Amino acid sequence: MCITAHPDDEAGGFGGTLRLYREKGMETCVVCLTPGQAATNRGGAKSDDELAAMRRKEFAASCEILKVNKGIVLDYPDGKLHRQDLYRVVCDLTQHIRDFRPHVLMTFGPEGGVTGHTDHSMAGVFASLAFQWAGRENRFPDQLANGRAPHRAQKLYYSTSNFAIPGRPPVTPPPATAIIEIGEHLETKIAAFKAHTSQSPLWKMFEENIRRRGTCELFHLAASAKVGTLERETDLFAGITADS
Repeated sequence: MCITAHPDDEAGGFGGTLRLYREKGMETCVVCLTPGQAATNRGGAKSDDELAAMRRKEFAASCEILKVNKGIVLDYPDGKLHRQDLYRVVCDLTQHIRDFRPHVLMTFGPEGGVTGHTDHSMAGVFASLAFQWAGRENRFPDQLANGRAPHRAQKLYYSTSNFAIPGRPPVTPPPATAIIEIGEHLETKIAAFKAHTSQSPLWKMFEENIRRRGTCELFHLAASAKVGTLERETDLFAGITADS
């Protein structure tokens, strides 16, 4: 499962890895907290509602390219995640985790990824709490009905990077502990990003930066159900055990 802030995050930050693991037979899910209605690039939309509807369709098209099994866009306000009630958002995400029951959860770190976007930071904070709380019976116990049970995901990863965007305020990313070789899915990732046609002014800069970075996506292991020392990984599912 991948938890993001905006439509296009799923492709830009996680696209190669999502497609790679789907090819390996894993089920994948993306939960996007906002429909991206406050974006600077409007795609001709005349209102926030029109842009939100447009970006939901673009998200669905991107998920189809990435072969995501389940794509979900929630209704939190774009650009204002830092003003939302933390307990409510974490409750929503906890329920999605309990329903999908992922082994691995991916999201942004609290620095907000390479862009340092406040919404990215908050998505990571919310997701990190949901990762921890979804497995506990004393967190949101009202959800535990009709067959829904606590679920303890085994690993939490933050997307990270080894470069900075020039001219932006400084970002201090977590160190890469997992390097995922996405190979030919670099092209898939770029195609998925370009499914977000309302954001076409960003295509050139995105593609140049991504190609310069090469065919790897970098992650930081932030939490693990398996206690041990930190080791460099090339597989997010290393050490994962089958569970119910």
